Amino acid sequence: MITDELYERGLAIRREMFGAEGAEAQVESTTDFTDKLQDIITRNCFGDIWSRPGLTRRERSLITVAMLVALGRPNQVAVHLRGAVANGVTPTEVRELLLHAHLYCGIPAMVDGFATASKILGDDLTMED
Repeated sequence: MITDELYERGLAIRREMFGAEGAEAQVESTTDFTDKLQDIITRNCFGDIWSRPGLTRRERSLITVAMLVALGRPNQVAVHLRGAVANGVTPTEVRELLLHAHLYCGIPAMVDGFATASKILGDDLTMED
């Protein structure tokens, strides 16, 4: 993999959002088969799009989780919920996002989102309201 400013910026954002397991472990376990995948994720996704001005990382996290719930991608919802918490999203905001999702994505998407969020955030959360 070629490292440059875009790649290094993307890796730094991955570390901040997902810790070592979500950054170094992913990159270090790259194989010949997955090297381009990791390059795209690190360079394009995080080094470029996630570092653009116009939206905060917190806002990007909320948008990303909402889109992943809508797409029915529970594994990626789990990954990005961890990142969302690191970016300052609160459990109350996650709950409200999931409740809102049922209006536009349907009850099954909301239920799956709550199941994933409960695994990641825990069941005994204190809500702000």
